[in-house]
Amino acid sequence: MTDEMVSIIMPSWNTDKFIAESIQSVINQTYKNWELLIVDDCSMDNTDDIVAAFHDNRIRYFKNKKNCGAALTRNKALREAKGEWIAFLDSDDVWDPEKLEKQIRFMKKNRYVFSYHEYEKINENSESLNVYVSGPKIVTKRKMYNYGYPGCLTFMYNANVMGLIQIKDIKKNNDYAILLQLCKKANCYLLKENLAKYRVRKKSISHDKLSKKLRSHYDLFHMCDEKNAFIAFWYACQNLVYGVLKKTVYEKTI
Repeated sequence: MTDEMVSIIMPSWNTDKFIAESIQSVINQTYKNWELLIVDDCSMDNTDDIVAAFHDNRIRYFKNKKNCGAALTRNKALREAKGEWIAFLDSDDVWDPEKLEKQIRFMKKNRYVFSYHEYEKINENSESLNVYVSGPKIVTKRKMYNYGYPGCLTFMYNANVMGLIQIKDIKKNNDYAILLQLCKKANCYLLKENLAKYRVRKKSISHDKLSKKLRSHYDLFHMCDEKNAFIAFWYACQNLVYGVLKKTVYEKTI
């Protein structure tokens, strides 16, 4: 692991409308010691050309030989990561320029190895939806099983402490699967500051029907976290309840 470097994990699949803005938000970081690992999962759009237009040797671009899904794509990027710190940014989301600098300062000052921060929601045109998302000050293992509070674009961890994270091949909730591994090793602490923008898209997984959400959460706890069927179903139901509470308590109109 390279001391103080941040390895940024970015899976991509058919996001040529958004990925340039996502990459630029990394390049614009005030913290400069980073590598961006983009792993493309057989996109059928212009992603290759867009990424190639960025001439920055800190960007490392990989392509899957066949479509693997987000879980295995993230796994590949994590295996390639060289940094002491690991952060995540999907290819349609955006960071504020001081995200890395402020989050690393927060973690080093408090000797945290796992943290997240607040964010806001934007639409497909990068316009604010005036929705601000926060979370609990401390997300313990128990709270993480209740709900995956840290947004994928917000959490960061120390790879020297946490080790290599690899998850099973599940089609949805693969970022939550990473959180479930991390929470077994350390609590996750909130940096109470809005440092990112999450893009809400019309065909987003988050808009799935209740039955599909229940099934995807059951698969997460049963297949990925290896809980027995009863416990997995219990956690899945509990997760849906806490998801409603999260929107009530931690999502605010700004």
